[in-house]
Amino acid sequence: MIDQALLDRVQKQSWFHKYPRGWPFLLFLIASITTAVSVMAIERADHKTREVELDRNLTEIASALQRRVTENIALLRAGAALFATQPEVTEQQFSEFADDLQGDGKLYGSLGMGWAPLVPVRDLASFEDDVHDAGQPDFLTYPYPRRDADYATPIVYLQPGTSNNRLAIGFDMFSEPVRRAAMQKAMELGRPVSSGKVHLVQDKADPGAAGFLIYMPVETGEGGRHRVKGFVYSPFRADNFLNSAGELYRNNRIEVSVYDGSVSPDNLLAEQRVEGMSGSTMERRIDVGNHSWIVQVNDKKTGVLSALSRITLFFGALASLMVMAIGRLITKRAAEDRRVLEWLTNQASIRDSLTRELNHRVKNTLANVLSIAALTRRRATDIDDFTESLTARIRALSATHDLLSQSDWGNAAIGDIVRSELAPYMGGNESLVEMAGPDIKLAPNDAMSLGLAIHELATNAAKYGALSTIKGRIYVHWALLSPDLAEIHWREEGGPPVREPAKRGFGRDLIEKIVAHELNSEVDLRFNPAGVECSLKMPVRATREFSLRAGRGVRSLFS
Repeated sequence: MIDQALLDRVQKQSWFHKYPRGWPFLLFLIASITTAVSVMAIERADHKTREVELDRNLTEIASALQRRVTENIALLRAGAALFATQPEVTEQQFSEFADDLQGDGKLYGSLGMGWAPLVPVRDLASFEDDVHDAGQPDFLTYPYPRRDADYATPIVYLQPGTSNNRLAIGFDMFSEPVRRAAMQKAMELGRPVSSGKVHLVQDKADPGAAGFLIYMPVETGEGGRHRVKGFVYSPFRADNFLNSAGELYRNNRIEVSVYDGSVSPDNLLAEQRVEGMSGSTMERRIDVGNHSWIVQVNDKKTGVLSALSRITLFFGALASLMVMAIGRLITKRAAEDRRVLEWLTNQASIRDSLTRELNHRVKNTLANVLSIAALTRRRATDIDDFTESLTARIRALSATHDLLSQSDWGNAAIGDIVRSELAPYMGGNESLVEMAGPDIKLAPNDAMSLGLAIHELATNAAKYGALSTIKGRIYVHWALLSPDLAEIHWREEGGPPVREPAKRGFGRDLIEKIVAHELNSEVDLRFNPAGVECSLKMPVRATREFSLRAGRGVRSLFS
């Protein structure tokens, strides 16, 4: 019997057998989705963290920029306070003041500090003469203002006196609209004012350089009226100023862009680029010397995913593959158990079928033997005749059994059946029998019935017919009438003249009753004077039709 525990276990795992590939894939999909959700959660948390950090960095950067502006404005206020008390601003006085405050001029990101008086255009010629007399014979205002202009603000002093700064000496800043607007606003407010985006005269060799200036008006109270006599100012190269402010914040992975007034490529003052993928972007408006800037920061990432997400993704993928592999092993084991169960079930079914078939065949064989014995006894003259006839007929059954055993009770060829039954009578002289026909195989029961019929015909021929003389011959031919029906023809010649017997013998009953019944076909048996002829039809049936066939006894035919 099949082990019940194995059967129960395999039955419980039958759903694995139905989906041998689907379940491992489903497990892999579930694990992958879990990993993906985990990575998304990590990325979302990291994004929030980076946004908070970016906002903090933006605050630091904006504060740094405003601090640098405030430091420069403090210097300009000090200069304005000093020069407001002086009737004139001399070169020596300005140089000493600028050197004391700014040193080499690179302090706080500016290019230096300058002085530009506010001169009415009508007085510009006499002003230039005064500058020449003060020790600057090459001084010349450019571009020279138009006659209808009100004021000019030529740069007289600019410290430190580098070669680039000397290029700006004499430049009329009031002639340029952006600078003029900043100075007018400074005069109006009485406070330092930053200009918009300009191109500095110092950057004449670099047309793409952007800069700005901070103007501090210097007022005088002569005559009881407050008026602006000039401007203390500082020019800034925007990139240098941003780099100077960068010293005040610590995150170098932040990309910074500074815009004048609004965010557009034309208003870009300065930027610090950082390699990497663009992340979150934030911007903030700040006030720089009564002028508006927009600071934009961009968080640069080193990769699409954070380090923790990459680690989670790697181990999640590894775990998903392991889960799928384990699932595949489990389903494979379940499929193997299922195949074992099917094999055991099939073997049990085959065993039961074989047992039933064996019982059927044993019963049929015993029924045949009992029928043969009963008929033989009725027609036997003495005990020796009974023994001899019974033994011969049982040997005929045995010969057919041997043929079927050689084919594992699958089937037996008609030629082999005829040859085995006639072999005892040929005595090595095969010319006595002529056999011909195609290779036709019969099922076991049909083969046994045919064997009995051939045995009886051969026995009758040996006693009374063609095999009882040397000149006698037997011709056995068979043919396939249709795919499921064959016919065999027995004919004798050369023997003693034949007369139809007045009394039915056992052989005739066996052929016309038992064989006809088993083969489900009529038998044509003729006692011709030249020799006995017999034609019988046999079904050509597959062996499986008999594997579970119910037993059919034959004793009732002879009761």
